[in-house]
Amino acid sequence: MRDTQVRKSKLRLQRVVGRGAPQDLPTLRDDVIAIFGPTASGKSAVAADLAARLGTEVVSADALQVYRGLEILTNQPHDPTRLVAIRDLSSPMSVGEYATLAHDAVDQLVSQHGAAVVAGGTGLYFRAALADLQIPQSVGPSARACWETVYDADPLAAHAHLVEMDPEAAASVHANDRRRVVRALELAEAGASLAPPDAKLWSEHTRRPTLIVGLVISPRELELRIARRADEMFRRGVVEEVRAAVGGPMSMTARKALGLEDVATLPASEARERL
Repeated sequence: MRDTQVRKSKLRLQRVVGRGAPQDLPTLRDDVIAIFGPTASGKSAVAADLAARLGTEVVSADALQVYRGLEILTNQPHDPTRLVAIRDLSSPMSVGEYATLAHDAVDQLVSQHGAAVVAGGTGLYFRAALADLQIPQSVGPSARACWETVYDADPLAAHAHLVEMDPEAAASVHANDRRRVVRALELAEAGASLAPPDAKLWSEHTRRPTLIVGLVISPRELELRIARRADEMFRRGVVEEVRAAVGGPMSMTARKALGLEDVATLPASEARERL
């Protein structure tokens, strides 16, 4: 919390405490404190410090930190964190499955310690940890393969087709985003939508009383932190880690890890810049 704007946060002024604190101190009004912010803004460090003060643990809301074998690339926290390194690289992970795991973890921590800290992470997973989402239904592999063929033949035509079938979903998905265009088309065909009526990331509805805290860092400082993180990743051996990972079976979910293909295939200096 060294950043000036973070020091002035409402959270710091509240004297938040957890179980076991002196009786004359105020108690936490929320079951969950959820921390979000851009990459390298210090979410993990703030969350770990806060959890220690509250006598509880952190629940990760990062879609890729669930995997073992990509600890460096996904910048997994050093402090013990729920839902980190719980899956083999070959196993897929859906947001619906993650939501169930996150809700269980949060409920356990609140029951045992009086509070839970959630650190994001991936926007959709962050929201999934805090609220009951309307997860779009799954479809069969044949339907997906069909729409993948349509997209690969002509991405712009596939997106135009989506505009006709589901204009709201089409407005939220770029034509170059193959995965989401295909997903939107298969859902539209099944009578569902990638853009449900209540699709706002920030909503007043959470499963438990929740304080959501955003970390604000100046763009210049953020740029420096990202560069330092990238350098540290390569010093720690991210190239060797990634090449070992891609040499074995990997789910499509794991392959979405930022920088995976670049680090696996490009010279280290070029991969660092891309990352």
